[in-house]
This record gives sequence, structure tokens and C-alpha cells, in this order.
Amino acid sequence: MIASALTIVRHNWLLLLIGQYPAGPLGGLAATLLLSVLGIGLAFPVSIAIALARLSRWRLLRAPATGLVYMVRGIPLLMIIFWVYFIFPLVFRMEVSGFATMVCTLVLYEGVFLSEVVRAGIESLPRGQMDAARALGHSYLGAMLHVILPQALYNMLPSMLSQFVATIKDTSLGYIINVPELTFAANQLNNRLLTEPFEVFLILALTYYAVCASVTRVTDWVEGRIATRRSGPRVLVEVAT
Repeated sequence: MIASALTIVRHNWLLLLIGQYPAGPLGGLAATLLLSVLGIGLAFPVSIAIALARLSRWRLLRAPATGLVYMVRGIPLLMIIFWVYFIFPLVFRMEVSGFATMVCTLVLYEGVFLSEVVRAGIESLPRGQMDAARALGHSYLGAMLHVILPQALYNMLPSMLSQFVATIKDTSLGYIINVPELTFAANQLNNRLLTEPFEVFLILALTYYAVCASVTRVTDWVEGRIATRRSGPRVLVEVAT
């Protein structure tokens, strides 16, 4: 079995890595990573906007943002993919590619989940941070952008990286709408070989594991660095005492 899997990788590694590119669209692992980076990168400002709206004193901002969060968190990602896939062409009166559909879906879905991470980071800071910033002459928005958000985002960086791992795995649903990502490439390979499905999908699983485990290691390292910086001043005070 292992020998057969290695043979499959040796003969088809390019398909799994970049799909049909350059003869066709970029696919495989490269498309999966590109989808993940675009999805989480574009979702980041969306998450901040949703988090600030949920923390707003204005009901006109808070109520729709809260409703959006509860709605998206209560619906399977696959359902949102189908909604975007069928609704976007009707709204924009043009054909929307599967790749663009998946990016938009990830921006909405991950933006909502990241907004809860951002909101938790903001609420974890002492109330005195905002009071001190306002006393120095900042407006509410200025204090939030220049004082509160930088601290909150720094503290929540490990959680954001963990969400990136979830995004990588979520891209696998793109094969439903023919996005040529890694799962789609593996399915193409399986349809071509026909007789070795276990080996093909074992390779797929191990590839996802390797990528996600690598990002998780980076997350652990970042979390350790943040913990070290937090504990540094305390250690100096204890030594001085």
C-alpha cells in the first residue's frame, strides 16, 4: 500500500501540486493555499467591522451584525457555498467563477468567526484602557483603532492562526462547485486510476495533515512568544523584589 501510494505521488505530484496549470487554471495544493490566504486575508477587515458593530452602542449597527453572526454560525458552510454560487450570478448579471464564489464564501464565513475572536480580544482588555485613551483626547473610534485594537489583535493572534488552519480545511468543499483545489485534483486522480481510491485519499489526508500541522506549529511558537513577552516584566519585578 505504501509503495503504491509513493508511486502515485511520483507520477502525479504535479497534478496534486498545481492542477492543470499552465494548460488550465491553477489548482491542487497551490489553489488551496491561495484560497486560504485570500479568504482569511480579506475576511480580516470584515471581521473587525463586524466586531466593532457588535460592540457599538448604536442598535442600528449592533442588531444587524449580531443577526448576521448568529445566522452564519448556525448554517453549514456547504449551504452558504450554494447560496453564493446561485445568487451571485443573479445579482451581478454575470457569470461568476467557482474560485471567486469560494473566495467570497470564505470571506463571509471566516469573517464572522474571526469577528468573535476579535470581539473576545477587545472585551478581555481592562475598561481603563478605553477610559485612558479618551482622557488623552482620542475619540471612541480613534481610541479603538490606535489603542484597543492593536492590543486585542496581538493577544488574539494565536486564535487567528488557528482559524487559518480551519480555513485550509474548509477549502476542500470547493470541489462541490468545481473549484480545482487539492480535493478536486485528488478526485480527478481517483477517477483516472479507478482501482486505488484508498491510496489516493490517504495521500490527500496526509497532505492536509502536513500543511495544517505546520501552521499549528507556527501557532504554538507565536503563542509561546506572546506568553514570554507577557511574563518578562513580571520576572524582572520579582527579581528586583
